[in-house]
Amino acid sequence: MPQLNIPSADNTDLDFLALGALVHRLDPGTIPFRKANNFAVHVSGGEYNCAANLASCFGMRTGIAAAMVDNGVGELIQTNVRQMGVRPFYKHFQHDGVRGPNMATVYSDRGGGVRAPVVFYNRANEAGAMLKPGDFDWQSIFGQGVRWFHSGGIFGALSDTTSPLIVEGMHAAQAAGTITSFDLNYRAKLWDTIGGLEQGQKMIAQIVGHVDCLFGNEEDLQKGLGIQGQDVERKGKLDPEAFFGMIEQAVEKFPNIKMVATTLREVHSTNRHDWAAVLWLDGQRFVSPTCQLDVIDRIGGGDGFASGLIYGLMDGRTPEEALKLGWAHGALLTTFTGDVSMASLPEVEAFAAGGSARVQR
Repeated sequence: MPQLNIPSADNTDLDFLALGALVHRLDPGTIPFRKANNFAVHVSGGEYNCAANLASCFGMRTGIAAAMVDNGVGELIQTNVRQMGVRPFYKHFQHDGVRGPNMATVYSDRGGGVRAPVVFYNRANEAGAMLKPGDFDWQSIFGQGVRWFHSGGIFGALSDTTSPLIVEGMHAAQAAGTITSFDLNYRAKLWDTIGGLEQGQKMIAQIVGHVDCLFGNEEDLQKGLGIQGQDVERKGKLDPEAFFGMIEQAVEKFPNIKMVATTLREVHSTNRHDWAAVLWLDGQRFVSPTCQLDVIDRIGGGDGFASGLIYGLMDGRTPEEALKLGWAHGALLTTFTGDVSMASLPEVEAFAAGGSARVQR
């Protein structure tokens, strides 16, 4: 069974580098967007969220390779990236003053109780979708030493050129001895614009063939990798055996994979979830505790889990400890507005060790 050999922090420039699209999310809170007259702006992106979490909460040296538009929205996003402590590697695009290229906009409201959250997008003429192989000097970036490289399926589905760019980055990372990870994040609406399920599975297979670590829920594994699904509904959403069965199929199909992890979530209402996570690492199975969440904002919880788990593994924690850190950080992230962490490492460690919500005096 292949081992996950994470490079030492010595003689490296970055602990973690993400490749993905930066977006800004307009959030009116619990007010439906159609009734909103003001909103908060959150800077986000599935890949960037991990880099921001690892820098802000866990104190790691992180970077983001992304497209950047030279206008006011781009400047807002750049300011946020700097504030989170993430080092940028940008491919710049000049806005024409009318149509773009644009930084994508995400619109959302958080819902409440029996009213589900709503998320919709404007990704028209998105600069991130214009990224292509050759846009980043991977040899220079990885030549300085990078311990972990990460990308995701949402970015891969933006255009015909973004998946090949991920493959190019994975090649360069592997050549440099960097651990690689990929969050499947299968989004049918995105893949439908560039060839549908068949094309999505073809491109994802090319990426996953170069990946050490995989993140994804049951739908991601089924649709993204073409893995036969289990009867999750009958067995229960928090039954880990259903997921481990699919993970074994994934590893058989892609023997290069050394780690697979996912969150387990059962939604009782918008604000009340049961939460757990599982980890398959080098043939061993690990299951987190289960807790009940009182959710303020669920967006980013999965990225919070991935961030905590990655930190634990890079910090030399045991697999059980790393899984609990990911589980705890993902849970805490749902108690904050926005997509990235406001937690501190001591808070995460305390909850992972069995802490409670008693008042801290």
